[in-house]
Amino acid sequence: MFPHHREREQPIFSARAHVFQIDPNTKRNWIPASKHAVTVSFFYDANRNVYRIISVGGTKAIINCTVTPSMTFTKTSQKFGQWADSRANTVYGLGFATEQQLHQFLDKFKEVKDAARLAREKSQDKELANTALTIAAPQSPPVMCVNGPEDKLFRSQSADITLSSEKERIKKMLSEGSICEMNLEAELFTLQDSNSKLVAALHEANANVEQWKKQLVAYQEETERLRDQVSELETHGGHGPSDLLKDELTQSLEELEALLKAKDEEIHILQSKKADYHEMEHDRNEAMHRLREMEMRNSDLERRIQNTEQNLGNSLEDRDRMDTEIQRAIEILDIKIFDLNDLRQSLVKLIDK
Repeated sequence: MFPHHREREQPIFSARAHVFQIDPNTKRNWIPASKHAVTVSFFYDANRNVYRIISVGGTKAIINCTVTPSMTFTKTSQKFGQWADSRANTVYGLGFATEQQLHQFLDKFKEVKDAARLAREKSQDKELANTALTIAAPQSPPVMCVNGPEDKLFRSQSADITLSSEKERIKKMLSEGSICEMNLEAELFTLQDSNSKLVAALHEANANVEQWKKQLVAYQEETERLRDQVSELETHGGHGPSDLLKDELTQSLEELEALLKAKDEEIHILQSKKADYHEMEHDRNEAMHRLREMEMRNSDLERRIQNTEQNLGNSLEDRDRMDTEIQRAIEILDIKIFDLNDLRQSLVKLIDK
């Protein structure tokens, strides 16, 4: 028996979506599993013949679901779909940006589910066949080792280890770039949220300023009218009830002046907040610039990964051809050994005669 290549788990389809999970208490409401859209991917494990749906947010797995033939992805609205995972005892929901993306994910889910069903049926048939062979097969003869092909196999195993380590290094680089991108997206989301709150506060403050300006004009008019009345009373030199009215008017005038002073201070505070808004806008622009740089780095990493995967594929094809040639050489060697053994038996019989 010769070692064969163990392919690692590979992505076969990816999409961007907002991830939700059903509330475990009510079983009715959705709980967001991510603040923004994340990558949701189908993975295939060639060793175990298993399909999985995986999504990572930051440094933790949001979805880690093994696809079974009994699962069904249901479209519940124009851009939203869901499926149940009995192993995790939960229901996952995905919100897409467009209806076309939802249909693409739905088609891939059906395709993967059918593939999982065929894989299960083949696995069951293989187990039955192995059981029958175990019961009926006689004891196998000892396997002969040949130094030449075995040495080639050792070199093939060394090539596998080198390719695997290179692939792990590239995956690590990609994961680090994805984590940085997600952190920048989270920072940008926070800045945008703060920016929207500040803009709403400024709009409200501007509306209040306009209202206060109108009140200020009314208070100024009222103040002028009261001053005119005070001046008129002082001119006539009235006494008695007019003195009491004068005191009341003076008190009202002082209250209005204090109110005007307070309104001026509030207007000054709102104007100072505008400087904070401009600073927040500057931080948001810097975050956008950093995000674009990170996207360019990720694009470069993806291009390098594609080149590396192509090189890996070529190396694997060469290795497979080498294995085929080794197998053919061993078969020829087995035939030669059998012929030599047959010749030896014929010579022994000839000597005995």
